[in-house]
Amino acid sequence: MTTYIYADKFFLKNGTEGPGYLAIEEGRFGSYMKAVPEGAEVKDFSGKWIAPGLVDTHIHGFQNHDVMDNDPEGLKVMSEGLLSCGVTSYLATTLTSSRELLTQVAQTIGDHYKEMPGAKIQGIYFEGPFFTEKYKGAQNPGYFSDPSLEVFNEWQEASGGLIKKIALAPERQGVSEFVREVTKQGVVVALGHSDATYEQAKEAVEAGASVFVHAFNGMRGLHHREPGMVGAAMNLRDVYAELIADGHHVHPKAIDVLMKTRGHDHVALITDCMMAGGMPDGAYMLGEFPVTVAEGTARLESGSLAGSILKLKEGIKHVVDWGLATPEQAILMATWVPAVSCNIEDKCGAISYGRDADFIVLNKEMELEATYLDGQLRYDATK
Repeated sequence: MTTYIYADKFFLKNGTEGPGYLAIEEGRFGSYMKAVPEGAEVKDFSGKWIAPGLVDTHIHGFQNHDVMDNDPEGLKVMSEGLLSCGVTSYLATTLTSSRELLTQVAQTIGDHYKEMPGAKIQGIYFEGPFFTEKYKGAQNPGYFSDPSLEVFNEWQEASGGLIKKIALAPERQGVSEFVREVTKQGVVVALGHSDATYEQAKEAVEAGASVFVHAFNGMRGLHHREPGMVGAAMNLRDVYAELIADGHHVHPKAIDVLMKTRGHDHVALITDCMMAGGMPDGAYMLGEFPVTVAEGTARLESGSLAGSILKLKEGIKHVVDWGLATPEQAILMATWVPAVSCNIEDKCGAISYGRDADFIVLNKEMELEATYLDGQLRYDATK
């Protein structure tokens, strides 16, 4: 049976349309049209906007559960909870840890990702462990090492081929060879938690790396005599920059500079959310480290930021409210751009004919009102 959604605006793959109607056919997107057949079943979202479900390609946890807990039931809670953030697809993101635990986590996700009741796991993002000490953030340097194809292949085999992205520091030994080999496998290589120079970052990008991890954070900053990692993230061609738009990690004016130099179509809004997302202030863990959540931030005992508690629905509203992006650009940066940057755009990130009908309903203030998964209402902000 076909249901038609009426709304003032639709954020479609090739631009916005509306007012009009979008067909939903057996849980999948049908065609967009200006009129519907007489007697058709219509869901009326007058005054509302319809956008693709948000795609979070860098998220560690939510609602007191973490990917590194290695617990399929916790992943289910996280998956269900993310619908309240407007997220319908995500990459389950690991932290630096032992080879053995990362193998176990990869296998657990690979064995259970199809069972998720809410937001869909579209792959795994290995954030580390091939980082360096100076910008370690909340990553445990005791597990840092040079990149190893043998170790990566062990993880990828354990996951059933589900690893879509892996991050490393460009200044480690053997980076170029590693990047060339894993990108041949279709895995995206991201650069971060690094004190690399501009030239070292450039060399990794020339080998195939294409994403900069949470731009500005956990990387050598921009200096007029050494542009560093930040300079590379803004200046190199054909790369994407992750961005945490929570107002704590990056000043809005710095975000403005990044968006103007990189372009909105190459900035992926992410959360880097940890287990305290969706939870009250208090004491939590990020991997092996205690974290205090207060005043909108998650911090280590040292005072350093440790991931975030940002919800992606807040990120899209922030960049619009700060005057840094139009609603169309904000939606693009939280749907299509992250999907493309991680080679999962065939699964999510756009309202396209035949695709799973995963979408969100927004009001004109960019506030989330509902989340639909496979054409079914799964989160209603009014209840």
